[in-house]
Amino acid sequence: MKVADFDYNLPEALIAQEPLAKRDTSRLLVLHRDSGVLEHKQFFNVLDYLQSGDVLVLNNSKVIPARLLGQKADTKGKTEVFLSKRQGNQTNEVWECLLKGKNLNTGSIIKLDQDLIATVMTKQGDVWLVEFNKTGADFMTTIEQIGQTPLPPYIRKQLTDKDKETYQTVYAADDQKGSVAAPTAGLHFTPELLQKITDKGVRIEYLTLHVGLGTFLPVKTEYLEDHHMHAEWVEVKKETIQKIQEAKASQKKIVAVGTTTCRSLEAVWQEQDNMNAVKDFSAWVDIFIYPGYKFRVVDSLITNFHLPKSTLLMLVSALAGKDKIDRAYQEAIDQEYRFFSYGDAMFIC
Repeated sequence: MKVADFDYNLPEALIAQEPLAKRDTSRLLVLHRDSGVLEHKQFFNVLDYLQSGDVLVLNNSKVIPARLLGQKADTKGKTEVFLSKRQGNQTNEVWECLLKGKNLNTGSIIKLDQDLIATVMTKQGDVWLVEFNKTGADFMTTIEQIGQTPLPPYIRKQLTDKDKETYQTVYAADDQKGSVAAPTAGLHFTPELLQKITDKGVRIEYLTLHVGLGTFLPVKTEYLEDHHMHAEWVEVKKETIQKIQEAKASQKKIVAVGTTTCRSLEAVWQEQDNMNAVKDFSAWVDIFIYPGYKFRVVDSLITNFHLPKSTLLMLVSALAGKDKIDRAYQEAIDQEYRFFSYGDAMFIC
């Protein structure tokens, strides 16, 4: 199957530049997998499609201010360091990064604010390995002071302090910092809506996938089968796995919030197939889901509208069927839904 098969034409005016004032009032396009029927709702109506005993799984990773601005030590030229994935151990702070600036090479030194120094090491494919002079909590405290919220490039508005709040889910965990892009399907939830879902008897469970480059780097191959995903770190507690197993045994639905959650669960269940006993899951995951994939655990998916030719669009096409997704996306365009990170949502049920 060709990557070009997942292209579509999107009017630029439909790319959301601002979040709504109230998260759960975004529009919700409901796609019924079996019949292909489409319904137009608001996000708070998602409650009507969840039943007591279902399990709603969310990714509680917290976005870090991953965009760091500085200058080369020798030329004073402006540079940008975009953190992607930590590679270091307890004694050094090495990250995979995207770099912007002139004449950046191995050995280049970049001065950032708060006495933070970045040394460019080697290039690996699309990214550079960069070592910092601060480590651990000291490093994280510094980037939280000087870093910028890593809004995607298609959001062209002026960055504000408000984005630190709006580009973060309300359930992001302080002890799970590490994403360089928000798990955006979760941006629609409010504490009040989560409470209503709990009150209905739906079990809410959390896992952690630190969103990295695999979410937004373009697919450069001609054929899907030749693309390789960047690995992302996933953690799922055994108690969550057990609750999902119990729900599946009782014919209840497992509803993933976002493609990151979906990929995490499917990766865990690939491993579970080979396990003799349930245990905590923690590993680097590079699972690539596209049409033809057989889902092991996820029944339904709450998600945003995704970029053309993206791995995320391929994933939702695998779950609902490409023809149904094509029709749903055209309907969303015709009805002027808001697309991408700050946009509206879809529920594939």
